[in-house]
Amino acid sequence: MTHIHDLSVREQAAAIRGRELSPVDIAEHYLDRIDRLSDAVGAYVTVTADLARDQAKAAERAVMSGEEAPLLGVPIPVKDLNMVKDVRTTLGSAAFADFTAFTDDNVVTFLRQAGTILLGKTNTPEFGLPCYTENEVAPPARTPWDLERSAGGSSGGAAAAVAAGLAPAAHGSDGGGSIRIPASVCGLFGIKPTRGRISPGPIAPDLVGLATSGPIARSVRDAALLLDVMAGNAPGDMYHAAPPEGTFLEAADRPPRRLRVARSAVPPVPGAPVHPDCLAAYESASGLLAELGHEVEDIDPPWQDELMPHFAALWASMATMTPVPPEKEELLRPLTRWLRERGNEVTAPQLLRAQAALQLAVRSGLPLLERYDVILQPTLALPPVPIGHFDEVGPEENFLRQTLFTPFTSIYNVTGQPAVNVPLHWTDGGLPIGVMLAGRMGDEATLIALSAQLEEARPWAHRHPAIWD
Repeated sequence: MTHIHDLSVREQAAAIRGRELSPVDIAEHYLDRIDRLSDAVGAYVTVTADLARDQAKAAERAVMSGEEAPLLGVPIPVKDLNMVKDVRTTLGSAAFADFTAFTDDNVVTFLRQAGTILLGKTNTPEFGLPCYTENEVAPPARTPWDLERSAGGSSGGAAAAVAAGLAPAAHGSDGGGSIRIPASVCGLFGIKPTRGRISPGPIAPDLVGLATSGPIARSVRDAALLLDVMAGNAPGDMYHAAPPEGTFLEAADRPPRRLRVARSAVPPVPGAPVHPDCLAAYESASGLLAELGHEVEDIDPPWQDELMPHFAALWASMATMTPVPPEKEELLRPLTRWLRERGNEVTAPQLLRAQAALQLAVRSGLPLLERYDVILQPTLALPPVPIGHFDEVGPEENFLRQTLFTPFTSIYNVTGQPAVNVPLHWTDGGLPIGVMLAGRMGDEATLIALSAQLEEARPWAHRHPAIWD
């Protein structure tokens, strides 16, 4: 028997347009599942049931009157780092547990214009800083494939929701791997777009361009469609990506030409071993790419461990950007306080030198990679880790553990290149292990075309965790 949550984003949108399914019935189906299952996987911080019902009724009226929009009536939740006007926005922090957003972020405006329905705000770690989603405002985000293990972060709630069938796809964001990490541990496809592809405004600054919104979905085509909807700029954006030729969804239907694929499993972090399961996923993906006719070549990574101190200084400085009233500082988690203390010690010259060093490294490394169409690497250096793995130690060791877990992802936030997680591998124990593909600046289309080819060759959408049923 096919349930509503078995349907893809595109299937739901088509069924609504064809008046085969009502947006009201779809919303009620997901709200029922969220009520029963969300706390088990830590998917949602805030459920906007009344708003979802109102929006679903409005979408139903729009369908009956002949109005059209790409995702009219399709539920897409928003990560709780992004503002939705008049909706609680905690930023994953007890210090903001009662904060109500006063405006829509631009990406939320784009989602509204596409006709989406808001089921709620998905779980995120405090200020989106860690790569795991455990906070004081919601249950921990757990991968539905093993409820003892983390769903990753910082888009952990979004990935848990999609993997558990509590949303057909979700909005996420990625400043150091925060879409690709949870997509990997939850068995999903996720896209970190090119810097400047999606507006961060009107409030969030894009001073260094590390972070961007992006889609998390079960299939390549669903993610491509969602990226088409989310992409756009607004006055005041510092970065703009060149518009693609055609749509990203159309790119998924174009078989890629024979591509030159560079590969490396050498992490740009000193002392970061790569787990055999992650290497097995990497080798398996390499073999599949070669079988599909692509040229796969080993390379020495152009970026080495000298980047990490500069990135750490930048990350700590970013931790200070959220203003916290002095009387609420004590509500912050130990890791957040530690990062903010470090960030406040970074002087302006040190920050500028760190940014300059990162830019210089990017300029020196990108010419090598321009010889290739795509770069293949493991997404993570470890399989999904247990809940509490990072918090069982002090902040400094916590940060080191996170670095060893995610040594591959953040470099593409520094360069601004698009990168995706492709869920091609599962361990013998049933845990998903993703691989990462990175592309040239502005060339999400090639990544999407190649990922769609991989999905056709080795389908994954039929895989569901037990909680799915």
